[in-house]
Amino acid sequence: MLNFSKHRFLSINLHLTLVSFMSVTSVRFSKDHNQDFYKVLQQRVSNYFKSEEVSRHGNVNMFFKTITLLSMYLVPFALLFVLDNAFLIFLMWVIMGFGMAGIGLSIMHDANHGAYSKNQFVNRLLGHVIVLLGGMDVTWKIQHNVLHHTYTNVTGLDEDIDPGMLLRFTPHEKRRKFHKYQHIYGWILYGFMTIMWSTVKDFKALKKYRDMDLLKTQNTTYAKAVTNLVFYKIIYFTLFLVLPLLYSDISVWATVLNFLLMHFICGFILAIIFQPAHVIPSSNYPMPDNSGNIEADWAVSQLYNTANFAPRARLFSWYVGGLNYQVEHHLFPNICHVHYKNISKIVSDTAKEFNFPYYSQKTFLKALQLHTKMLYNLGHYDNAPAIA
Repeated sequence: MLNFSKHRFLSINLHLTLVSFMSVTSVRFSKDHNQDFYKVLQQRVSNYFKSEEVSRHGNVNMFFKTITLLSMYLVPFALLFVLDNAFLIFLMWVIMGFGMAGIGLSIMHDANHGAYSKNQFVNRLLGHVIVLLGGMDVTWKIQHNVLHHTYTNVTGLDEDIDPGMLLRFTPHEKRRKFHKYQHIYGWILYGFMTIMWSTVKDFKALKKYRDMDLLKTQNTTYAKAVTNLVFYKIIYFTLFLVLPLLYSDISVWATVLNFLLMHFICGFILAIIFQPAHVIPSSNYPMPDNSGNIEADWAVSQLYNTANFAPRARLFSWYVGGLNYQVEHHLFPNICHVHYKNISKIVSDTAKEFNFPYYSQKTFLKALQLHTKMLYNLGHYDNAPAIA
């Protein structure tokens, strides 16, 4: 297998530098390539909701799911202060880790997409549940809604494929010698995602988004956002770390370790749900030219850079907020995930009709295997080709 030449590698670095300084609004997907696909698909999905006489937002099942997942997080938290057995307290922190991830994947995620309810107050209220997870809705919406969903797998703009120097998620980034082991150590790093998010990442993100002039997308200013962020962090760490340190019937070090374990479980779950949908062999990683043009229709680019997995695993799909249907989610992020399974056949049939791919792995394990292979390939080759 051939690596890039030195000249080619330097050209890529120069191009990434240009992209990094390019205004987000100056990057454009083509409106002249295959735009009919999304028009037809939107009409068919709209017809589905009309014919079935159902709302695209959540339903009663979503309500009970919300109660269940919040209880999975908050009930074990309350029990921390009444239990006197170290193992049972440890078990409560573990359950909280799973509850924390479930809330993020289902409740907070749909609410901050405006898909949970047709009532925007409800969406804002449940979107703020992210504060109880250690995060902030403003930074999350910019990273996820504005950047990731608009520029999926576009190096320099999609922060989901920019985890820092230790991991290489795109063939357009520099490959370092230690990346050849990332398919092994990457799984450990995944577990630190939310602890970084709850401590330093949000502060760095606010400054970055201010410099990118993206805070206006959330109708806020830097001063207001920083003030709210400090307030949110105080609330979070007071509730979920300081109070257990003061009143839980175990040692300080045991409490700190349990707190970190909760975050590790949550971060690991979130990472292994999102990354196998995008950092996979079938992704084509589109890049804008020096004028900011991407020669692809936005919706078609989503098909090439997103994949589903385990579509028949109902309990799994329930827990991960329907995000095993990532194709449907990326094409229709304003539709509540409880409907993804029902519209998936419409999406797959329309994609096939227009001769576009509809990537879907039968099992979650297969998706993880493909993600592992992609990590391996990105760690061993400058230009990581698709792996059969």
